[in-house]
Amino acid sequence: MGRQSATVCLVKSPTRQPREIPRLDDRLLTLPDPRERRGRRHPLVSVLLAAACAVLARARSYLAIGQWARTAPQDTLVRLGIRRAGPLAVRRAPSTSTIRRVLLAVCPGGLADLLGSSLAAAGSLAVDGKTVRGSRTDRAPAAHLLAAVTGAGRTVTQLRVPDRTNEITAFARLLAPFDLAGVVVTADALHTQREHARFLVERKNAHYLLVVKANQPTLFAQLRALPWKEVSARRYDREAGHGRKETRATRYLTVTGLGLDFPHASQAARILRHCTDLKTGKGPGRPSTCSPTSLPVRHHR
Repeated sequence: MGRQSATVCLVKSPTRQPREIPRLDDRLLTLPDPRERRGRRHPLVSVLLAAACAVLARARSYLAIGQWARTAPQDTLVRLGIRRAGPLAVRRAPSTSTIRRVLLAVCPGGLADLLGSSLAAAGSLAVDGKTVRGSRTDRAPAAHLLAAVTGAGRTVTQLRVPDRTNEITAFARLLAPFDLAGVVVTADALHTQREHARFLVERKNAHYLLVVKANQPTLFAQLRALPWKEVSARRYDREAGHGRKETRATRYLTVTGLGLDFPHASQAARILRHCTDLKTGKGPGRPSTCSPTSLPVRHHR
């Protein structure tokens, strides 16, 4: 199957049937092979399993993955499904360049979906998008994937965002195949859309926690106008990381009956963040500029 077919695979909605196959190698067999039939020396599943084993062994680059495969013993290559070659029938692992070409050409959304974690025990799900490094080619831009990750940091599924669109168009298709009853879905300000809120609550019976920033001025102004000074429920958090020291002050408010123009919103939280850059030496009394005030809006029955 050619490269174009694999690209089409990226933008399809994930399916639940292949994920229910018990054996990992059998699941990977459902993934389209992006290579031409002529010249294949190693099965697609064997190359993917070799790369996965190398990553589990702390390989963090294509070179390290290739080195792990090259030094793997024969019994390991047998279990990976590497074929015999040459007059001595010795199993030779795929080269670094072969592994790199396969990983760049294979459907990343489909691969992540087949290897995705189960959602059964997850109480929360974070939706976020990232651009895949090294996926840009001379003919196509870099692939941008929208992912759903559990609170424990395990990826459930990924879906490629079609070119010339944004993550908003892929949000419902990403989550549609999954049972989200009782699950809290979080997302950044880009996904604070009324259609997304209705989809989660009315169709998926889920809860949401969405961030509102100045990109939605009307809703942001409504939230800032709420009686925050009368709120007694507050929380303070302090932590250091990423080159800065950060203090967050959070207030919570029930917005039911306050006329907030957002579907199914029942609570709001106002987060004020004060940051100090550790490299400049500025003290806590002179905090550096941090990200603007964010106001999460959530639905919770």
